[in-house]
Amino acid sequence: MRRVSRRGLRVGVSVAAALFLAACVTVRGRPAEGPLDAVQAYLQAWAGGDLATMERMVAEPPPHFAAQHQRFRDDLRIVTSRFELGRVEHEAESAVVTFRALHVLRGLGEWEMNGALHLVRREGRWWVRWTPAVLHPEAREGDRFSRTRTRLERAAILDGDGVPLTRQGEVITIGVEPRRIQNRAAVASALQAQLGVDPARLEKVLNAPSVSPEHFVPIIDVRLERYQQVRPALAPVPGIFFRRKSARLTPAGGFAAHTLGRVGDVTAELLTQLGPLYQPGDIVGLSGLELAYEPQLAGSPSGEVRLTRPSGEVRVLGRFEGTPGTPLHTTLRPEVQSAAEAAIEGVTQPAALVAVDTGTGAILAVASRPLEQPLNRALTGRYPPGSTFKVITAEALLTGGMRPDSPASCPAVATVGGKSFRNFEGEEFGNTRLRVAFAHSCNTAFVLLAAGLAPDALGAAARRFGFDVEYYPGLPSPGASFPAPRDETEKAAAAIGQGRVLATPLHMASVAAAAESGRWRAPYLLAELEDGPRASLAAGTRTPLLALMRAVVTEGSGKAAAGVAGLAGKTGTAEFGSGTPLPTHAWFIGFRNGIGFAVLVEGGGVGGRVAVPIAAKFAAAL
Repeated sequence: MRRVSRRGLRVGVSVAAALFLAACVTVRGRPAEGPLDAVQAYLQAWAGGDLATMERMVAEPPPHFAAQHQRFRDDLRIVTSRFELGRVEHEAESAVVTFRALHVLRGLGEWEMNGALHLVRREGRWWVRWTPAVLHPEAREGDRFSRTRTRLERAAILDGDGVPLTRQGEVITIGVEPRRIQNRAAVASALQAQLGVDPARLEKVLNAPSVSPEHFVPIIDVRLERYQQVRPALAPVPGIFFRRKSARLTPAGGFAAHTLGRVGDVTAELLTQLGPLYQPGDIVGLSGLELAYEPQLAGSPSGEVRLTRPSGEVRVLGRFEGTPGTPLHTTLRPEVQSAAEAAIEGVTQPAALVAVDTGTGAILAVASRPLEQPLNRALTGRYPPGSTFKVITAEALLTGGMRPDSPASCPAVATVGGKSFRNFEGEEFGNTRLRVAFAHSCNTAFVLLAAGLAPDALGAAARRFGFDVEYYPGLPSPGASFPAPRDETEKAAAAIGQGRVLATPLHMASVAAAAESGRWRAPYLLAELEDGPRASLAAGTRTPLLALMRAVVTEGSGKAAAGVAGLAGKTGTAEFGSGTPLPTHAWFIGFRNGIGFAVLVEGGGVGGRVAVPIAAKFAAAL
């Protein structure tokens, strides 16, 4: 047999074999002395940022070895590095092992490069022979790595007709320079009077440890038209200054603010959530649709990895091809949104108004107040629906054979399972008709009538109106729940929208829409989500239900809106919390001309007195 000198033998090892060899490294004792083992240990240390271990594995490490590696990492803003072993070629005393490096660059993404480690065997051990080419094959002594990055303009959020609801424009930042303030009280008074800035907030800002007396301290951003209104009063106050800056604008201040959301400097928390394509200083969505669809609207940045020679020559080592953002197509209609905003303008308690297309379920308007609170009450607030739920109870009664003129008893008090139910302000209508009981929102009538329903009739009606149905309109919204009543008392409470029944204003708008169209459709805010769950009301119930809801406005608890032609709906006064008497939310749900909507005023009191005028203002504006 021919003998082959080991010195003259060159061996090629595939990736699979290399990985197998790496897996054979012993855990205890001295590791196997192969070049792949040395390379694997070196790359593991590199991936872990252990520069000291790396340097100990280098034969004759150059001065500032660790500093060069750290500068490479810092200049390219490398977040993480991982490596894949390639091939090994070695002789008795030297070897070359290739590898693939995948460096994640903050703000750009993953940069892939192929490299090689040269090794030498001395005293029975393999050492890395390090040069700058380890960092990149084209690198030489004295070279510097750098990068560029460009973000394209953020895509627009569109309305139902494809017209942009957002655009790039200018706002005015109103702030102070502490060293120029002569009278803090005067500054606080002016900002509060003109812009509603809480003096306590101003004091907190001015007393923050990071505030420099000589630097401009921003307090509030306002649109140009608002700035023009307040400038004459603010400019003469020593210490108050103004600066212009670019901003993302909506059609008007506060327009669909909770739903569209806002943009601003990325936070540390969002940097973790959004991933390596983002970096400090980026402008990102902070709430609403701007946040929920941030990657779609922002697209991805473009950039280059560069190597600069001492001579000034620049070589491009890698490119990132950015992608523009994609517009987000909503179902909002500006004229309906404006009507909703105007209707709840001036309401001093937390409130919400949401409107949907009765034929499709498309969300046309979402308004929530107060603007300074982040909660989007219209979509995420869950409340007992109170007497607005009688729309569903009435549908169950109609399904069971009742008609609007069917007999109904409306005493002042009705007792079910030992619990007494009463009407608002002690009303009673005696022996009357379903139409009258519904129009005047008689609790006792509905409690007594519900007792005669089949065990699951009320739950089945609730499901026909989307209760306990999961759907996603484009932003988080928990919908509505109707827990199965545990006894007759719970059933009676559920029949008038109390007990454990809960719903969002958005869902109750979909209930009103279903009453007009005869079909419940899951509401949706984005055009792409149109094909959501749906259900039909029981056959033969739509027409009498329309008559009942119209009677509420023409002759019943909603007659404060009788002047709005074609408006129909249902009032609600929903008890919650504790106390004597119990506090109540004010509700009205209704429809007019193909638009279903819900009005809620948290702790507002009586639906007929508080929510109906808001509903009338909204409906009349359509």
